[in-house]
Amino acid sequence: MERDNQITRQITLARRPVGIPVPDDFALTEAPRPVPGPGEILVKMRVCSCDPAIRGFLDDRPSYLPPVALGAPINGMSLGEVVESNDPAFPIGTLLRTFAVWSEYYVVKGDALGIEKVEAAADVPLQHYMGALGPVGLTAWVGLFEIGKAKAGETVLVSAAAGATGSTVVQLAKAAGCRVIGLAGGPAKAQIVRDLGADVAIDYRAAPDLAAAISQAAPDGIDVYFDNVGGETLDAVLPLMRLHGRVAVCGMIAQYNDADNPHGNRNLWQLVVNRLTMRGFITYDHPEVLGEAQAMLDRLFAEGSLKPLENVREGLEKLPGAFIELMSGRTTGKTLVLI
Repeated sequence: MERDNQITRQITLARRPVGIPVPDDFALTEAPRPVPGPGEILVKMRVCSCDPAIRGFLDDRPSYLPPVALGAPINGMSLGEVVESNDPAFPIGTLLRTFAVWSEYYVVKGDALGIEKVEAAADVPLQHYMGALGPVGLTAWVGLFEIGKAKAGETVLVSAAAGATGSTVVQLAKAAGCRVIGLAGGPAKAQIVRDLGADVAIDYRAAPDLAAAISQAAPDGIDVYFDNVGGETLDAVLPLMRLHGRVAVCGMIAQYNDADNPHGNRNLWQLVVNRLTMRGFITYDHPEVLGEAQAMLDRLFAEGSLKPLENVREGLEKLPGAFIELMSGRTTGKTLVLI
């Protein structure tokens, strides 16, 4: 492809956020379009994913991935199209998902984190493959079935149930024959959770005693808790778990904006009392089940039993604003930006 004077726009980290990120923490910059070396591929981003976990990469502290350097592009999941290739396994025109950077063009190798080809159906909006039919759906499936071992007839509690992953978990659990209770902030979000099929939706902001509200909804206890928030919610839920219950820890958004002051959990003794299993997970640590997961997601979507919940913006320059809105708790469903 012609390369004279070619550039790529990027969103870089201008300064480390304190609390909820603000626009001045980010910068829209230009850099030379990268050139793929031996075995590398050049990808043009088509859809960029905003995820709460990105907030952890912006602090200068260890996470499960290294922190973003000041002046460097932000890390995040991307769906893109191969436009130059020095790897025969990824020919030009291939659609792929991978952990990349907030850049219109980026270079990766075939062993990049989370890299996988996307077989997009012509009648399915491409952004769904970054949401309920992509990393969001796979995360929901792995947490619910591989970590949580949810089975038909069991009671599943989901926090942040109007969020990207939570809204997908609600639908997967219902499709599997579980009784589902969703926690969400505000009456509008609670109604969304009901519309997705939850048996009970609790507006935690309106509940003076969250534990009492959950206990009323599940008098026999919780078999599986899909935890997206941690903090005081996790504290409230642990004593309500049934014997041999499972807690799948997907995220802890309650403390992402204030990692220096984590909530001290007072109820971990319940792990012993009720012989609970509590396990954190990263989706791509479980490659052996992702084929089964993708097949179920595709089937449920085709049947109309899985409805992607998304809020979508257009343009690379919209990424910081979309991420800030996500981290402010104002969004429902999956936050995506079309590039």
